[in-house]
Amino acid sequence: MNQLMVIKKNFLKIEDTYSKYATKSSEAVRFHSIDDDIRAPFFRDVDRIIHALSYTRYADKTQVYSFKENDHISERMLHVQLVSKVARTIGRALNLNCDLIEAIALGHDVGHTPLGHTGEALLNEISLREIGKYFAHNIQGVRYYMEVENGGEGLNLTIQVLDGIMCHNGEMLSNIYIPVKKTKEEFLREYQDAYHDLKTSNHNHPMTLEGCVVRISDIIGYIGRDIEDAIQLGLFKREELPKEITDVLGNTNSDIMNTVIMDIIENSLDQPYIAMSEDVYHALFQLKKFNGEHIYNKSMSREDKEYYRLGMNQLYHIYLQDIREKNTSSIIYTIFLNSQCSRYIDTTSDERKVIDFIAGMTDDLFVREVKRVQ
Repeated sequence: MNQLMVIKKNFLKIEDTYSKYATKSSEAVRFHSIDDDIRAPFFRDVDRIIHALSYTRYADKTQVYSFKENDHISERMLHVQLVSKVARTIGRALNLNCDLIEAIALGHDVGHTPLGHTGEALLNEISLREIGKYFAHNIQGVRYYMEVENGGEGLNLTIQVLDGIMCHNGEMLSNIYIPVKKTKEEFLREYQDAYHDLKTSNHNHPMTLEGCVVRISDIIGYIGRDIEDAIQLGLFKREELPKEITDVLGNTNSDIMNTVIMDIIENSLDQPYIAMSEDVYHALFQLKKFNGEHIYNKSMSREDKEYYRLGMNQLYHIYLQDIREKNTSSIIYTIFLNSQCSRYIDTTSDERKVIDFIAGMTDDLFVREVKRVQ
């Protein structure tokens, strides 16, 4: 056995300890075959994700609060790292494939727009009006990795990673997550259907147990941290958290994360699903509702939202006109289209090109552009 084969065998040695419900490297499927190297396939996907330009833009994308004068408020980059750490902790305890978990976790929010969920809602309005399709960050993330990233060639990630990103929706809480096996064709059908039936797609199950771990870890990664951010900003006091929730979960991010993580591990060990106890699930559900009322619904004023709605619509029409008039000095060319391959340029509608560009903008770039046109 040559040295490279020995090294590759070392990468795969950990799989001897995996649960029978874990996803093995031998199960990895891609749309296009690639030459082997020493890395396991899902480990290789992690490298492809963190070296992509879209990953770099996480550093200047809103998590919940935009433009707050406080260096300790979470940004999207921190969130994906927290989700990755939470998910790998659960995955290691359950003897699952932590390479697959890390790839899904680090890539799961790449489709997020500037201004977080507010920006997503605004771009969804534009997408429905202009092309008759829903815009959702989890579906856009799959689109980025399949059709936009790498100059429009895509990253050729494994189906298991793409599916985990598509089905990660952290806004949908359940007390049990059961994977549903899918073929390549079934994955593609769910992806295409999501543009027309978003409500149904939000309830699609990941195809792997690792994808289920990331889905619940998304909630664990934000729910307590968002409370800490809100307290930092003086929106409410810790003692205002409902006692019936804190008696079960605790009242700090550390306690909430530890309680939920340990509960999931205890209820999911050696099982073909990821589950929580009824007490923890109910408390987490109520905490999510509390956060919605006291944090997410108040993250941006109505005046600011209308300002950015007008601005995003103005930018959409300006960039669309720039494409139609071949105004190559426009930033949609200099920053985006000039680096896209002919396949992307020739097969993508002008309207979709603009939506892809706006979705990928950082907060700073978006705000500068809005100020420029108003």
